Amino acid sequence: MKNPLQSTDPLGEALHFLRMSGMFYCRSELSAPWALAVPAVRGCIGFHVVTAGHCWLEVEDAERVLLEPGDLALVPHGRGQRLGDTPTTPAVPLAQLPLQHVNDRYSTLNYGGGGDTTILICGEVMFDHPAAQRLMTLLPKVIHLKAKGFESTDWLSSTLRFIASEARARRPGGETVITRLADILVIQAIRAWIEQDPQAQGGWLGALRDPQIGCAIAAIHQDATRPWTVESLAAEVAMSRSAFAARFTELVGEPAMQYVARWRMHLALMWLREDNLSVGEIASRLDYQSEAAFSRAFKRFIGAAPGAMRRQETQRDNPIAATPAAPSRRATR
Repeated sequence: MKNPLQSTDPLGEALHFLRMSGMFYCRSELSAPWALAVPAVRGCIGFHVVTAGHCWLEVEDAERVLLEPGDLALVPHGRGQRLGDTPTTPAVPLAQLPLQHVNDRYSTLNYGGGGDTTILICGEVMFDHPAAQRLMTLLPKVIHLKAKGFESTDWLSSTLRFIASEARARRPGGETVITRLADILVIQAIRAWIEQDPQAQGGWLGALRDPQIGCAIAAIHQDATRPWTVESLAAEVAMSRSAFAARFTELVGEPAMQYVARWRMHLALMWLREDNLSVGEIASRLDYQSEAAFSRAFKRFIGAAPGAMRRQETQRDNPIAATPAAPSRRATR
């Protein structure tokens, strides 16, 4: 009988977990000379799309990038950024700029010295799912997709044209259309990077492509509360225990049961943030015999006790909450 997991798409499932838990978008009309400084935002991925003019993007510890019409840049690690019409124009902190709030997730900005105009669609999005968090750690400091380089990539060019059209027209509901398109844009750009960049061919992403180890990872992701063992995972993908254990560690970089435990603790962290479950309920869901045993395991992988993490999440202020560019965990769809 064919193992049903053999028909799954483990990499596709990992991308499926890229569901935004917080987001903010801004359409900017900027006239030369202009430059702005965007502060670091922990846990966020930023994106910039130029629909007219040009823009120099500088990210901490990364090479400067020139963005031209139709170009897309992703900044995956929440690093500080500088955007400007030239590399030398003095940058003004984002918090000091006159953003106009359209709603709690979308703003507009008109700023600059009156010269040549650049139009930007920018955003910050946040992913909480553990698969998304793991994928984020693997992305480079900047992903730059040039309009001139993806004529054959219809999804990107057509999406960018649609965003540019909505940005120019300012029709009713335009901000809603732009936010939906931008969500797709981020996920599709990450997928394009995975398909094209040699850096994405190894490690965890490479393991997801392996016919057997990828299916084992998918099984863990699909049913994290199942009492997995090395033997049961090996049986799922029709491998011997010893061959499976060795190959999993080789490709993923850690033993299978450590991966299972880590995955469960990151799920527990997500449940603490989003589901209002008690620590005891989460411990029971993950089949721990006691709340204390679960708390010890959680602290070992996450670095703090469950109660402390819940308080930290409740009290946490976003580093750019004082500006309209702060994604809110409450702003979910």
